[in-house]
Amino acid sequence: MSDATGATGLPPVVAEVVRGTPTEEELAAAIVVVGEAYVREVAEATAPDDAPRSRWELSARGLRTPLNRAAGWNGFTG
Repeated sequence: MSDATGATGLPPVVAEVVRGTPTEEELAAAIVVVGEAYVREVAEATAPDDAPRSRWELSARGLRTPLNRAAGWNGFTG
């Protein structure tokens, strides 16, 4: 069994010309433009790593949940 992947481990790029007869230079230019646009899109789509939290932030307790003002004093059973 032969594998269709190249030396880089990626499958070969397939481009299909639907209309016209572009030259090899035009095809190469189109592949470069599309490749650069793809790389730029991937770089912008990834979320940046969050800044590491300080020890103070890690040890600080979270705020309590807001009080239910609609319950009033009738809910006290103590």
